[in-house]
Amino acid sequence: MTDPYAIAAASAEQLARLTGVDSHDVAVVLGSGWAPAADAIGAPDAVVPVAELGGFAEPTVPGHVPAVRSVRAGRLRALVFLGRTHLYEGHEVATVVHGVRTAIAAGCRVIVLTNAAGGIRSGLRPGQPVLISDHINLTGRSPLAGPPPPDGYPSRFTDLSEAYSAKLRAIARAADPTLEEGVYAALAGPQYETPAEIRMLLAAGADLVGMSTALETIAARHLGAQVLGLSLVTNLAAGLSDQPLDHSEVVAAGQQAALRMGTLLAEILPRIA
Repeated sequence: MTDPYAIAAASAEQLARLTGVDSHDVAVVLGSGWAPAADAIGAPDAVVPVAELGGFAEPTVPGHVPAVRSVRAGRLRALVFLGRTHLYEGHEVATVVHGVRTAIAAGCRVIVLTNAAGGIRSGLRPGQPVLISDHINLTGRSPLAGPPPPDGYPSRFTDLSEAYSAKLRAIARAADPTLEEGVYAALAGPQYETPAEIRMLLAAGADLVGMSTALETIAARHLGAQVLGLSLVTNLAAGLSDQPLDHSEVVAAGQQAALRMGTLLAEILPRIA
């Protein structure tokens, strides 16, 4: 089977069988070091290794766990992915967005995408959560490139005028009025950006920078799901501090803030209903 939409549908069928839940409402994808946040969202009714679902590649990056949980969040049934895969791991775009497509095939109409990000805008500080208001996709890739979607799926020419739902951002701010918003720039990685690249991104209007999320957002919006994006600032971007950038410190920062992030998500998810 080579059709990525059919593969996602098959993964969703397997997910329903293994969790005992016919349909889920919302999916959460956790970023680097955020796995402990899953506990704050709620006790899982089922935990499924993604290797048992088909179509998934196991993450090779520290801080990402190859499993998905089925959790009750208020009146909603949530899927919580404990990690993700990235372009820089050598995967095809279809593999990178497979979790999002599977979640939507499993019934999810809201996708919550979280990530660890470098802070570009002055005033953003490590440990701070920031709502994503928009993104700049600088990966050079799209999940909608290649053969057109099969019959029955929307056109590949997806409108991204509101890539990140204003309604969902308002719900998040109601849960935590201190949340700021920012534009997320997605680069392919895995190397961190140069100071010159950060100056370019700042001039282009980016407030945050990372190596994920944008492709998943495009895939989700193509299939009609609403997206809420949430970045955790784990470090200041290159050239903005005297500290060298280190992935282990990014993961550690995510782990230190995991309880706060999980508590925030636990507040937000029931309000989506």
